[in-house]
Amino acid sequence: MKIVIQRVKHSSVEINKEIHGQIEKGFMVLVGFTSTDNTTIIDKMIDKLINLRVFEDEQGKMNLSLLDIKGSILSISQFTLYADCKKGRRPGFTNAARPDIAISLYEYFNQKIIDKNIHLETGVFGADMKVSLLNDGPVTIILDSQEICS
Repeated sequence: MKIVIQRVKHSSVEINKEIHGQIEKGFMVLVGFTSTDNTTIIDKMIDKLINLRVFEDEQGKMNLSLLDIKGSILSISQFTLYADCKKGRRPGFTNAARPDIAISLYEYFNQKIIDKNIHLETGVFGADMKVSLLNDGPVTIILDSQEICS
């Protein structure tokens, strides 16, 4: 599982020229899965995500978590996080989970965030989406379950 986290002032996702989801302060998160991912890995990654201390405190230091600021998450499924660009010029995506596996993992990921009382907005799995955001900082962090969960 890979997650690209962007700390945002606001973010939105548009599908068919209509806003499908939007948040104010929080994280815009791109989420990708591989075939070996499971609910245990997702649980660990969510714990890391929501407790990352990357929001500024009163002294301007990155010392607060998403939970501390009562921030929101915009979750976007992103199989291209598993692009393999080693050969040729066209990326391969064989390391990405098949859609039937990835969609259930993505739904589990989103439900677990909701279960933690975090405001969640989402894109639509497999849809052509236009994502907008105002990156705050900029702060962008990549979490890889190979590093977090091993």
